[in-house]
Amino acid sequence: MDDLRVGIVGAGIGGLTLALALRHHGISCDIYEKTAELGEVGAAVALSANATRFLEGPFGLKDQLDAVWADIPQLVYRDVRSGSVIGRHYGGDTYRRRYGATYAGIHRKDLQSILSGAVGDECIHLGKAVVGCDIGSVDDGRDAVLTFADGTSATADLIVAADGARSILRRMMLGYDDALYSGCSAFRGVVDTDRIPSLPDPDAIQFWMGPGGHMLHYPSGSGKQNFFLVHRGPAPWPSEAWTVESTAADRDALVEDWHPALREMVDAAPVGQRWALMHRPPLARWNYGRGSLLGDSAHALVPHHGQGANQSMEDAVVLADCLADAPDVTTAQERYFALRHDRTRKVQFASITTADVLHLPDGSPLRVARDARLADASMPDRHLDWIHGFVASDTAPLRQDAAASSA
Repeated sequence: MDDLRVGIVGAGIGGLTLALALRHHGISCDIYEKTAELGEVGAAVALSANATRFLEGPFGLKDQLDAVWADIPQLVYRDVRSGSVIGRHYGGDTYRRRYGATYAGIHRKDLQSILSGAVGDECIHLGKAVVGCDIGSVDDGRDAVLTFADGTSATADLIVAADGARSILRRMMLGYDDALYSGCSAFRGVVDTDRIPSLPDPDAIQFWMGPGGHMLHYPSGSGKQNFFLVHRGPAPWPSEAWTVESTAADRDALVEDWHPALREMVDAAPVGQRWALMHRPPLARWNYGRGSLLGDSAHALVPHHGQGANQSMEDAVVLADCLADAPDVTTAQERYFALRHDRTRKVQFASITTADVLHLPDGSPLRVARDARLADASMPDRHLDWIHGFVASDTAPLRQDAAASSA
């Protein structure tokens, strides 16, 4: 399509990746970001090969990423109280040989900085909070129009909502807010590695599992360790907001009988807020007139498979491919949805059910069976290959069509 004009709402990981993917095909775009300066919310993100293959390959960012991210040499599962190893699996060079790209932890701010630097300031427009969106119909020949809080507006042939899990554009397109509470909440933190001397395998990504809760942590570069402390509850969530203020006593009570290394890690971080782990149900369509949803705005995930950012990047690569190859916007939109809907639905299901697997009670037959599966050397074959080995630029949907599985 000649002279295609794409407007992207949101300069997060998904929106910036889409801009790079479009540029790879010679398609220009404009990104509209509501904040006055770029600064990703959250601590860190684990990037798996299904995303890093594009960052390291066609986007040419390997050297910049190598300077700031932490290559993950192992995936380890442990008991949350005793610390005993339940399963230990490869990362590092073995992972790269298997999947063709790196598995790494990186601070969101560092990733956003690299992506935005590659995109360039000329197409990133800050301070553009969307207050109106007229996406019309492709058939009526009209442009899509975005209206901003500062009184300005912008037009495009296609508007892409990449504005995250709390997407304003999704609500405008659907006409309602459909966020769902998963029943779990979390505390996040980033700590210096030298403040957690008791932590075994500090270079690994680790899941510590216990009844009703778990801890995920991994290195994120610059000598930092990112953790995610998850608890089943409270139910119902006590606020209309997605976060609530909390206290050290609230947080510490969740880990009082956990392994000393985990208590040491939690104590080393400020308390911060308690996050409701929200998700959104799969939609029957992602395309509305001249508007399309991407990333969390289309399929917000709970983070138990660490795939939120990775799936956004997959979406971006596929949408750019479709726009480059299709004869018109409608065909591109339809192809994009056909290629991405089943894939993301399976990842959503795997993510939401993983909490049940990680939180099994002591002594239950299901827990014994789970531990045996996680200890088995074939665990990655059955539970990771279909996610990490996926190549989003493949033309056929779901090249790896193994059924989605949790942990």
